[in-house]
Amino acid sequence: MQRDQRFDSADRIIKVGFWVNALLMVFKLSAGHWGRSDAVFADGIESACDFVAIFSTMVALRLGRQPFDEKHPYGHGRAESLSALLISLVILATGGWILYDSVVSIIRHDFKSPGMIAVAAAFVTILVKEWLYRFTQKTGRELESPSLLAIAKDHRKDALTSISTLAGVLGAFFGFGIMDPLAAGLTSFFILHIGLETYRGAAHDLMDGSVPVNFIEKVTQLAESVERVEHVHDIRGRRSGQYMIIDLKLDMDPAMTVKESHDIAKQVKKLIFDGFPNVGDVMIHINPHDEEHEDMIRL
Repeated sequence: MQRDQRFDSADRIIKVGFWVNALLMVFKLSAGHWGRSDAVFADGIESACDFVAIFSTMVALRLGRQPFDEKHPYGHGRAESLSALLISLVILATGGWILYDSVVSIIRHDFKSPGMIAVAAAFVTILVKEWLYRFTQKTGRELESPSLLAIAKDHRKDALTSISTLAGVLGAFFGFGIMDPLAAGLTSFFILHIGLETYRGAAHDLMDGSVPVNFIEKVTQLAESVERVEHVHDIRGRRSGQYMIIDLKLDMDPAMTVKESHDIAKQVKKLIFDGFPNVGDVMIHINPHDEEHEDMIRL
């Protein structure tokens, strides 16, 4: 998939989530108000918070699709990881707020009797948000986009929240008012877990964390399949948004001319680009295969 196609696909997915989330927000706020349900109204406030996360992702994708420039020689892909980090903080804050609110409601015995419209709002939200999660997760995995995967987790978080909301609203509807804050408090722990996972993933990428081992193995095998490449001496990778940046060292015959080694390195790079659409750049260093190598590095 070409660069522009990758970003266009991500844009479409996020815009769908953005507008669906807008409709759900209005629906839940209205249903919570007219249906006398604090839980559903709080769910609507949570959707409003999601606007911050989704909007920041849209901005990050627009920034991340810009090519490298003088100030950013490795491109702008990290904007996606920064966006994922912001989304994780929104998720964590939402989970903490729901937990606090449910504890306060239980302590104060602040229970209400919601109407049927509040029950319907929670049920509809579960269906729509689970569909959005699967829809966004599928594309996020195909593109290996940190921001899309973070948005998908946020949709799943909303679906989990609405399950607790539905359970609580149904319980309160039938006279068991305490079920509302109890269910919300339980689900808040799932939300906090999702937020923590998203935070760890974004922080890992921003700290140049290692890429999956099986990815490194496949790239190594491909590079060593090229004729006259004796061995891949060292290979490292890091993520920049939807792309991987790879550094590798090739052991080759020291009697080669500079032109010959350059052509082989170029062939290796082309094969990697052709085989891995998510690779944004490959930096290759040539070593003579008959000498011991001492890596010069200060990191």
